[in-house]
Amino acid sequence: MNKVITRFAPSPTGNLHIGGCRTLLYNWLYAKKNNGQIILRIEDTDRDRSTIEATKNIIESIEWLGLQCDGITVYQKDNILNHQGVVQKLLNDGKAYYCYCSEDELLDMRENALKNKSTTMYNNKWRDKTPTKNDLKTKPTVRIKTPLSGITVIKDHVQGEVIYNNKDLDDFILLRSDGTPTYLLASAVDDYDLGITHIIRGDDHLNNAARQATVFDSMGWERPQYTHIPLIHSPDGTKLSKRDGALSVLEYKEDGFLPIAILNYLLRLGWSYGDLEYFTINEMILYFDLNNIHRSPARFDKTKLLNINTHYLREETETNLINYISDIENLKFSAEIRSNLEKIIPHLKTKAKTLNELRYLSRYIYSNEFEIPKDVEEEIINKKTREILRVFCDKLKSINQWRLEEIIIITENLLKEEGIKLVEIAKPLRLILTGAIVPTGIYELIYALGKNITHERISSYLLK
Repeated sequence: MNKVITRFAPSPTGNLHIGGCRTLLYNWLYAKKNNGQIILRIEDTDRDRSTIEATKNIIESIEWLGLQCDGITVYQKDNILNHQGVVQKLLNDGKAYYCYCSEDELLDMRENALKNKSTTMYNNKWRDKTPTKNDLKTKPTVRIKTPLSGITVIKDHVQGEVIYNNKDLDDFILLRSDGTPTYLLASAVDDYDLGITHIIRGDDHLNNAARQATVFDSMGWERPQYTHIPLIHSPDGTKLSKRDGALSVLEYKEDGFLPIAILNYLLRLGWSYGDLEYFTINEMILYFDLNNIHRSPARFDKTKLLNINTHYLREETETNLINYISDIENLKFSAEIRSNLEKIIPHLKTKAKTLNELRYLSRYIYSNEFEIPKDVEEEIINKKTREILRVFCDKLKSINQWRLEEIIIITENLLKEEGIKLVEIAKPLRLILTGAIVPTGIYELIYALGKNITHERISSYLLK
């Protein structure tokens, strides 16, 4: 068996979305599983729609996911001369021809095909016709000669044997009238040039496989092996929309999802390995098998994705979570701030579902920039509360060793002396120390903030 070479071939006409991310993951895993190679090929021959911004988004998304491809990134537009060279050979061998049809003629053919419920749109007008001088005034396209009879069989790891009657396949365009290659040509030629052995992509490309097989067969090339995976649908079974979760990968990053959670969810969105739910990257590589890809479309469930993210958030190390927060905030934390965060993150990560929630719950540790909502303040802080807080502030100063146990002792003693319940002091303290009623244990909160910051924030508030 030849060395396995897969490819991820996005078109830079938009950002990398969740469906493309799953295709990338499956190609990446199959290559790594077989000690092979995965190539990133940017299919940018559509000059009008391809953008630099989309290309940057795709590459940044891949880096964030940790699914870097092998070797240099290939840009399809750089291979146009070779695309054209293949077409010239097909013309020389009588396996392709110039088509001089006008736009109006092609429109008529399309309307007739729809009227007659024909599976082909083009009527092969120029397949064996010699152009006149008048015809030569039109810039021609180049079409391939597809077989007029028989069948084309696509052997697919997921779909099985898919059979196409050749009479239902058009003589499709290889080169447009401006000499640029179509997707069907460029993709096939590049797959051959790059030595791609396995093509794993969405099943919306299954019909393309039959047409691209014509290019391979006409050139005498060995076809790659195909795996066409069912598309991801919305929860109600319709086409996935942005509302249902068809966001770009980097939007999930902005929403506070972890890369490993995205990968784990997408891995199992149409693939399974027994009853296992959670995988490390190495386990994904170890267990991944094309034979375990399901044939039915998967349904996207953002609630499930959120649950998976919650799991990985709790499994993640405090150091990594602090680094994530540091990157998101674009802040370099001091050793003291890191130490304080390490005290509270184990507690907070059991309450958060995303990095954004974790960042919100821990922000008071590294930022003094918050405002206390007036309406909440008026509701829970009165003159008596202020007096109790003043006593509490004095007691904090008496702690020699800043330990959780010491904080609990002085607080419980204060509650007995004042004859109040913990909630009567906990709510005001949360508000003063964080600017919000965060769902954080008050003892853990005070301990993580440290003696000096806690005392300073309470004192500053009481001086207002």
